[in-house]
Amino acid sequence: MKPRHKRAALVVGVLSAVGVAVALVLNAFNSNLVFFYTPAQIAAKEAPQGRTFRVGGLVQAGSVQRDGVTVRFTVTDTIQAVPVRFEGVLPDLFKEGKGVVAQGQLGADGVFAAREVLAKHDENYMPPEAADALQKAEQMRNRMAGTLANGSPAAPGAKP
Repeated sequence: MKPRHKRAALVVGVLSAVGVAVALVLNAFNSNLVFFYTPAQIAAKEAPQGRTFRVGGLVQAGSVQRDGVTVRFTVTDTIQAVPVRFEGVLPDLFKEGKGVVAQGQLGADGVFAAREVLAKHDENYMPPEAADALQKAEQMRNRMAGTLANGSPAAPGAKP
């Protein structure tokens, strides 16, 4: 084999190895990627079935039911609500009416099976995704209230 052919084979081998490494890293990254959805997005069927994602909002008042280590509660963004089932110990700051983010999968029955539940850690903090979702839901509710009060649809881009 000529030196030029050896060099070409070496370059092809190195490029192949780099390509395989990049493919493995991208595959691992894609399988560990977790998206955030609001209850309104879940109700609109935007959330994936059978894939791990996060849902956030407020724990609906009166919705917490404990049965041993199984806890059932409802997460709401003040427009829609999603029932959540969690088996395990909840954070100490988990309370009705407080912010929460749950990570898990949405079942075929519409119940979110949470593997992890995160509660807000003080009075001033809420996960940015949950805060944005609640703010958008509040704006939507105000816009809908303005539409009902006026009897005509709100103008696009009009502030309530």
